[in-house]
Amino acid sequence: MTLHSIVPVLLGAGAGYAYHRVVGCSTGACPITANPYISTLYGALMGALFAR
Repeated sequence: MTLHSIVPVLLGAGAGYAYHRVVGCSTGACPITANPYISTLYGALMGALFAR
């Protein structure tokens, strides 16, 4: 992996975690934003897709 593919993944992971902290899910019924680990992994996946 090169730096050009690692940076978007890290930025996406940070954005996913920030989305969980700022927006989140008050009821716990949201499949992505209710769990910080899942939202971070989802953000990292989105960053990896945008890196391509």
